[in-house]
Amino acid sequence: MTGAAGRIAVIGAGPGGLYFAALARQSAPGREITVFERDGRDDEFGFGVVFSDETLDGIAQADPRVYAAMSAEFARWSDIDVRYAGRVRTCGGHGFAALDRNRLRAILQRRCAELAVDVRYRTPAPPAARLAEEYDLVVAADGINSATRAAFPDAFRPEPDERHSRYMWLATDKVFDAFTFVVERFGFGVLQVHAYPYSAERSTFIVELAEEPWRRAGFEALAAREFARGESDTASVRRCAELLAGHLDGHRLIPNASRWIRFTTVRNASWRHRNVVLLGDAAHSAHFSIGSGTKLALEDALALTASLNEQPTLDGALAAYEAERRPVVESTQRAAQASLEWFETIGRRTGQGPDQFAFNLLTRSRRVTYGSLRERDPGFVAAVEQAVAGTPDARGTPPMFRPLKLGALELRNRVVVPPLATFTAVDALPSAFDRAQLTAHALGGAGLVIAGMTAVTPEGRATDRCPGLWNDHQEQAWRELLDAVRAVSDTPVGIQLTHAGRRAARAVPGPDGSGPPLTEGGWPVIAASPLPWDAGGPLPHEANAVQLAAVTADFAASAERAAQAGFDVLELQFGHGHLLSGFLSPLTNRRTDRYGGPLAQRLRLPLEVLAAVRAVWPAGRPLLVRISASDWAPGGTGEAEAVAICRALAEGGADAVDVSTGEVVAHQRPPYGRGYQTPFAELVRAATGLPTVAVGAISHHDDVNSVLLAGRADLVAVGRAQLYDPLWTLHAAAEQGYAGPGARWPAPWAAGSRRPPGPGSDRAAPRLRLVREPAAPVHRRWRPAPTERPEEER
Repeated sequence: MTGAAGRIAVIGAGPGGLYFAALARQSAPGREITVFERDGRDDEFGFGVVFSDETLDGIAQADPRVYAAMSAEFARWSDIDVRYAGRVRTCGGHGFAALDRNRLRAILQRRCAELAVDVRYRTPAPPAARLAEEYDLVVAADGINSATRAAFPDAFRPEPDERHSRYMWLATDKVFDAFTFVVERFGFGVLQVHAYPYSAERSTFIVELAEEPWRRAGFEALAAREFARGESDTASVRRCAELLAGHLDGHRLIPNASRWIRFTTVRNASWRHRNVVLLGDAAHSAHFSIGSGTKLALEDALALTASLNEQPTLDGALAAYEAERRPVVESTQRAAQASLEWFETIGRRTGQGPDQFAFNLLTRSRRVTYGSLRERDPGFVAAVEQAVAGTPDARGTPPMFRPLKLGALELRNRVVVPPLATFTAVDALPSAFDRAQLTAHALGGAGLVIAGMTAVTPEGRATDRCPGLWNDHQEQAWRELLDAVRAVSDTPVGIQLTHAGRRAARAVPGPDGSGPPLTEGGWPVIAASPLPWDAGGPLPHEANAVQLAAVTADFAASAERAAQAGFDVLELQFGHGHLLSGFLSPLTNRRTDRYGGPLAQRLRLPLEVLAAVRAVWPAGRPLLVRISASDWAPGGTGEAEAVAICRALAEGGADAVDVSTGEVVAHQRPPYGRGYQTPFAELVRAATGLPTVAVGAISHHDDVNSVLLAGRADLVAVGRAQLYDPLWTLHAAAEQGYAGPGARWPAPWAAGSRRPPGPGSDRAAPRLRLVREPAAPVHRRWRPAPTERPEEER
């Protein structure tokens, strides 16, 4: 049996290429496999690599001999140490296995030799196009700077993303006994280290700095010259050793072709072209702070071999390989991107205490969460909870159920039901459905419920099915709605006021969230500049001075009506491409008068509106502002302007900022994913001191708790999940076994306050072991025992 390919060429004899060659040959001994490698068999590159239990299980099943050889040399431990602000915080229960990359390569070299794989060292591969004519399959495992990928750019369509931070791979003969993060603040900025043991003699030691601290520390001058292939930047290595002497305890830093580099995330639209396929870093890369590129490459090798064996045709095999691996890789890349960006912006978190900082670091990728850490090391999480809350009674209370004082209003918990438009209004009046929805959410346990997208003028409605608050009839309708809600719940209720601007006069949105312009019954639309929302939208009129004065007065009048109707909280919509958002963004404000140009002038109208509303909105009742902190489009609002906007809002009297992003321009490209907008709430909170609301793709209580305990936001808005389950907050309490004051069940529903039993919940498992296996220890350090390698391996 030779599977889908009888003759295979592999470009690159790194671990990924060698492992694929061994597996492909082992599973089909009739295959002819040739591996081309430009370097020598004994040339050494890199240091230690880390593996997950999941990957190791796959290796153990696919090739027990390789797994046995690897596991005999593993460094194993379960602890993570975070060294920060002169303190060490330890979290256990994780589970790591690391190995010298060069030892791994030697193990795979030996396995290829046993299987008679033709590995040609010091033999650069012929061009991939020529190999593709001579072999049935060409596997390009030629690394992050893949020449194969570069040879077929139109086929693979690579999208490399080179970042700004600088890092250097090193080793040290100090053997750390846990995965260790070192975060040190110097006069030039923050320097961080990722260190872990990989043998009885050495540890990997990666030094990283953001671009500006790297320059200020003097490394730019040290690294100014060109280095030959394989040469290390020894001057920078010495400087790192000096700066980090307190963590090296007299041990040395060991370079190996070590120099400052920037990390590049590699993405390709396709991993295959005819009979050429990419593997490992040639196909994809993920930042070292989340995992090992070697790990991903070995997983690729296993999946590619399996697909070749399972599929009757080569084309089908390569399609199956990519279809199987791409979702796994993209999930890893999303986590790696979050981790990468966390370390790039680490300076915004160095005001936190050691416990919260450690928790923030450990949950940076959104893969590790409050719940998973509490399961792995409950003592660590309890200590963080106590430190953050500042009181011993915080233990046992999930962060989402701690109270918060906003203005003079005491919220019983940190969950917000954000404005959720129903598009059920008739004649701009809140409907029976609005009443039912707000009542359900008020009963559902959230700390705050906000009624959605209420226009301050008829022309400010996004659709003809949106409610308004510009006349007595509407004010009375809202008052009656609030009376109905308060008859059954004391949950605070707020209202969001808006003028939709160039997003006005649209049809009710469909499932994709957008609606076409109204063809009948529409109305004139005004905006900062005469730019339609999308290609098919109407051209808005550029608002003149008279209209802008009227907009300010309309917001103030609606705010006054909201107060009289009895709303507890007011939110102003300054984001999502609505009128005031259109003034803030440079993409939608092309004005040349006093309301356009630099940010200070683009802020003028929003601040005039805020001032007018603040003057009529009762003191003590919270006033929130929602912004779009990023336009997700080139030339749009970025982090620096978002911070400047929020500082101005704070000075203007905003009590908190609801930090959203996007929807400002139709050509946006947001990186959707769990909690993808949360970093902006953290940015604003750290830079301005304003309380923030985190929003966007947050639907599980574990993520809510993680955001809050890490200090990324003060409140978390849970939107679509509340549509799925209006009692989301109470159910989250039941699932966590919480029954305190932060989650009050309505008396008529008290009998349902515990999670109902499911199938099999009444079954008790029998004891089937004579001797109980001891539970795995939470804390395990690497304690190497010197071993002698067999003679044939030396």
